[in-house]
Amino acid sequence: MLVEVRLFATFRQGRFKEKQMEFPEASSLADLLAHLQIAEKEARILLVNGIAVSPDHKLAPGDIVSIFPPMAGG
Repeated sequence: MLVEVRLFATFRQGRFKEKQMEFPEASSLADLLAHLQIAEKEARILLVNGIAVSPDHKLAPGDIVSIFPPMAGG
């Protein structure tokens, strides 16, 4: 199945900003993170189609996945 993956901030370094990626049916967000070599604890905000989800969320064809690292500021 094809999903769109959007990376933000430091996750873009050495990777990409936005990319269409192919994954097997019944793949989870955790599978996607493992494929990208992003530790689950480092992915602080996970959105699928604009809705916050957990790493065990099952992906569907056409999903748009946004992955954010921890934010800092002040």
